[in-house]
Amino acid sequence: QFSFQEGGWGAYLAERLVRKCDVVNRGLSGYNTRWAKLILPRLINKSTSAESTVAVTIFFGANDSALEDLNPKQHVPLEEYAANLKSMIQYLKSVDITEDRIILITPPPLQESAWEKACLAKGDKLNRHNATTGEYAQACVRVARDCGTDVLDLWTLMQKNQDFSSYLSDGLHLSTQGNSFLAAQLWSRLDKKLSALPLLLPYWRDVDHTNPEADLLRDPLQ
Repeated sequence: QFSFQEGGWGAYLAERLVRKCDVVNRGLSGYNTRWAKLILPRLINKSTSAESTVAVTIFFGANDSALEDLNPKQHVPLEEYAANLKSMIQYLKSVDITEDRIILITPPPLQESAWEKACLAKGDKLNRHNATTGEYAQACVRVARDCGTDVLDLWTLMQKNQDFSSYLSDGLHLSTQGNSFLAAQLWSRLDKKLSALPLLLPYWRDVDHTNPEADLLRDPLQ
């Protein structure tokens, strides 16, 4: 949901793809895969024109991996999390979005000390652990391998920089730098898929101002 905020990774992609395709944000703050699996058919279906869908990202795990005893509302058991991801992939394939157009994104790492401060400020205890989040990230990678989709292992990539705290605003959510990191990693995967897309409608200097209909109303496939 926050990806379209200023500096967000979704906003970055939308800017890069202006006049090529629309970036549709269906992120929902606080949701887990159990809930996402239920609402996915409302968000994407055959009437949304699978033919024109060039890529779909599925980015879950940070909420699923919350500790069951301290955050039972968001927690989803590890095996169910993996099954839910597979179910979403199978659903997308059922509406003709093939696996080569699906990109799974693992949860980012958790900076526990910063997130604990955020929890304590709300009167709560630390309700997530980075090691547990890592187990969910590994499960996401396995699902991608088993289902033949692409995957962006954010949990591993961000920790290649030993001090990854700058990627997170509060220990859990992405900072501006974290958004930029995700956007760059995702773009390296999307660029291959999207580089051949034509611009929608001609550049203004190329329009014949004496006869704009000839350029603006012609069949774009011709």
